[in-house]
Amino acid sequence: MSEEIFDVVNDHDEVIGQAPRREVHARGLWHRAVHVLVYNARGQIFLQKRSLKKDTAAGLWDSSSSGHVDSGEDYDPCAVREVREEIGLHLEHHPERLFKINACRETGWEFCRRVRFNCIRRKLKPAAGLRPTMSPVGCRNVRKILPAPLS
Repeated sequence: MSEEIFDVVNDHDEVIGQAPRREVHARGLWHRAVHVLVYNARGQIFLQKRSLKKDTAAGLWDSSSSGHVDSGEDYDPCAVREVREEIGLHLEHHPERLFKINACRETGWEFCRRVRFNCIRRKLKPAAGLRPTMSPVGCRNVRKILPAPLS
């Protein structure tokens, strides 16, 4: 399997080049990612526990679904793709945009767009072959786990 290629962006989130994932991370180049927050009918957010095999933040709680934006891809299609790949939901439209965080050391030099999807009557399940730990968390408790919006 070939290595993922990411768009490298400037401080205005404008594409200025492309580079392989390993190089982007090793050199701290600015790039893009999405984080999808899935809520149930009770207003609880579903968090996913990261694999212990991840190169960053292994074993920590994370967004319901998240991932890098591929080269040439935009944030919205990436959000739809990541939700399908990670938790098996097939969205007919992109989730509601919440906010965007500028690239910084804390985000791994990623411009991050956070989006929300209300999952009212669907059963969440990991995609084939994946076994993420998922947990519903009340909205009052989520601030203890996820960072507050920065922008």
